[in-house]
Amino acid sequence: MVRRIVTGERNGRSTVLSDGPVGNTHDFVHVPGFRTTLAWKADAVPTLPHDGADPVATVTSMVPDPHGSCLIIVRFPPDSVMMAADFDGAAAGEEQMRFLPGLAESFDPDGSGMHRTLTVDYDIILDGELWLELDDGELRHLKAGDVVIQNGTRHAWRNRSDRPATMAAVLIGAAG
Repeated sequence: MVRRIVTGERNGRSTVLSDGPVGNTHDFVHVPGFRTTLAWKADAVPTLPHDGADPVATVTSMVPDPHGSCLIIVRFPPDSVMMAADFDGAAAGEEQMRFLPGLAESFDPDGSGMHRTLTVDYDIILDGELWLELDDGELRHLKAGDVVIQNGTRHAWRNRSDRPATMAAVLIGAAG
């Protein structure tokens, strides 16, 4: 994935500050096909123009502070990957803790994928199909172009299809 940052100014005119691959991308070994990319993270009150530092070079939490934001691109493999006989849930959980700090801790410990964050999320299905599962068991089938607005609610993402699905998620930190 290429990320173009057009927030620099040179001689009073906008300029491309950065044009290259996103460094904070993780392909999970223990969940084949699962990939997360933290493309950007902003403080509650970003300073403009941007100073050129990469806000995702080192991250202590994928969940933004109140009024902060982040953009995460997630590729979900089919659920059948997690149903395979050789799937190691403990190893997958360890990878989540390492690659998704702050977010991994929001997941229910039972391995269900259910989670809740103190964020308002704008989720956009870019490719494939996903199913949004709510804590009462309700399922909503989503296709490319569909948008989900999460308001700090408990939910899980399911990929019941036979091919990967990609979602862009903008998380905005909320007060608890």
